[in-house]
Amino acid sequence: MRTRTLASIDEIPAAAWNALAGERYPFLRHEFLAALEHQHCVGAGTGWTPRIVIAEDARGELAGAAPCYEKSHSRGEFVFDFSWARAYQQAGLPYYPKLVVGVPFSPVTGRRMLAASGLDAVAVRGALVHHLHQLAEERSCSSVHVLFPTAEENAALADAGFMKRSDCQFHWHNAGYASFDQFLESFTADKRKKSKRERRRVEEAGIRFETVAGAELDAKTWNDLYPLYADTFARHGHAPYLTRGFFLELARAMPACLMLKVATLDGAAVGLAIYLVGGDTLYGRYWGTSGNHHSLHFETCYYQGIDYCIEHRLQHFEPGTQGEHKVARGFVPATVYSNHWIVDRRFAAAIADYLEREGAEVERYADLVREHVPYKRGPAG
Repeated sequence: MRTRTLASIDEIPAAAWNALAGERYPFLRHEFLAALEHQHCVGAGTGWTPRIVIAEDARGELAGAAPCYEKSHSRGEFVFDFSWARAYQQAGLPYYPKLVVGVPFSPVTGRRMLAASGLDAVAVRGALVHHLHQLAEERSCSSVHVLFPTAEENAALADAGFMKRSDCQFHWHNAGYASFDQFLESFTADKRKKSKRERRRVEEAGIRFETVAGAELDAKTWNDLYPLYADTFARHGHAPYLTRGFFLELARAMPACLMLKVATLDGAAVGLAIYLVGGDTLYGRYWGTSGNHHSLHFETCYYQGIDYCIEHRLQHFEPGTQGEHKVARGFVPATVYSNHWIVDRRFAAAIADYLEREGAEVERYADLVREHVPYKRGPAG
């Protein structure tokens, strides 16, 4: 098996890459990663330089791959290592560049070490990890970070010397609900009343919702809606991660995977939530609004997404990172992971100690939050 580094996802035929990535997880599709490159979300000047790692068999056919990027900063990862970078700086050492294996701007769990069907996945992953170690040395990188991998990959990366880090997100799971009202029936009375009141406030304000599928997202529609998305970033003092062109290319290349919920008032768009649709999971990604409308955020980003999942029989809803306010709307704690390989042994030892203490705290936090979910308690509690 031979491994090598590519400068662009376009160096791999889309069909070959998608055969590895599968159909059910939109973020690893060739079309998604290519749109990031084509529309200048990653590449020159962004701090995300593609270093796609592939493994080929003896016939030169694609046996495995890892979506890897060389980073000159830590933004857009949603696994926060800014304190590690500061520690390196204080020690007079460079933390950047570093290598990141994952999907830019997408804190969603999925496979990161892809292997072709019928091959020894353990051997393929081992070859990819070995190449990542070599690439880090060649590029004078401080570290390699694998973000939001699967549980199976966690174990494999631990065997390869990576340190596991945990974090807490909040996900919704479909218990076979026939309607949103039936979902709310699983809440305690006071929590159910609160959710109904939030939804009623939005409706009484005259706000209505439209579902816009990717196939309907033309340039004019997106030009009207993009400022809502961009405003969220502007309020935090920086430019949007994803360009207008990215969403338009995604709508053309993956129309079935892109879905928008648009809130309108008197015919004008006042709110927007951007979703990606997977095989059995809905992913909430970004939201924006043009004003301060009571409970609009909860309705647009959470209740509308849950409604969509129930209608389309999707089993899971991942609305994004952080946000304890999600719990009162039916989302429950879910532990997600990243894995880290640090070149400098001294820093590796210090970070390992930190991660052990941090992991215990994350676990305690998740247990505490579970005591506040809105669902009725069954006989087993």
